[in-house]
Amino acid sequence: MKQMTLDYRDGSTALKGVLLSDDSRAGNRPGIVLFPDARGIGAHAIERAGRLAAFGFVVLVADLYGDGATARDLPQAVELMGALRADLGHWRTRAEASRLALSQVDGVEPARIAAIGYCFGGTTALELARSGAPLAAVVSFHGGLSSERPDDAANIKAKVLVCHGAADGLVSMVQLHGFMEAIGKTGVDWQVQVYGNAAHGFTNPEADDPNIPDHGCDPAADRRSWAAMLGLLGEVFGMASP
Repeated sequence: MKQMTLDYRDGSTALKGVLLSDDSRAGNRPGIVLFPDARGIGAHAIERAGRLAAFGFVVLVADLYGDGATARDLPQAVELMGALRADLGHWRTRAEASRLALSQVDGVEPARIAAIGYCFGGTTALELARSGAPLAAVVSFHGGLSSERPDDAANIKAKVLVCHGAADGLVSMVQLHGFMEAIGKTGVDWQVQVYGNAAHGFTNPEADDPNIPDHGCDPAADRRSWAAMLGLLGEVFGMASP
């Protein structure tokens, strides 16, 4: 497995993502932009990207904050996340910079790119889709589902999968229903899977840290949501069993 830093830009901001691929595979391959949680690029995102790269995808773990910055603690993560999402246009442009950078990597098929994300990264993937970006699939794992411009769901070109924990104390079922109401008015191919008793952050073992309130890992929900994502990716990219 090859892992390297990918330098790219969003205007004047230098970004440093992490690119993972299995270079033993010949030919051009689909790409996946993976948006990490609010802390920035970390072990959980890298591990998930490696698993996807082993299936044959070229995966970019996106840099949301610039210069590969990661939060030192939860308060700083909230601060960094809040600053980015305060300007929806800027937030979407930052996400698009990652998609565009991946599309220009040798070995990636530019027309066959998906976006996935975890927590804040899931919200980011959905906002990128709402911008009308040319994506084949979008998957949000325990991400925020409200939007400043929910009617922009009509711009989505991708097939969408939302994986949500029924016991998520940060993203309520009211927010989930609002998302479904907005996207349900469009012609988008979308699906929502809700996992009983699963809390926010259910895919991440680090969510069991008592210093991170209202989070919790749920291995069953993690396993089922991962399988659902692979099913969608197999469907959109014509892969029998990714």
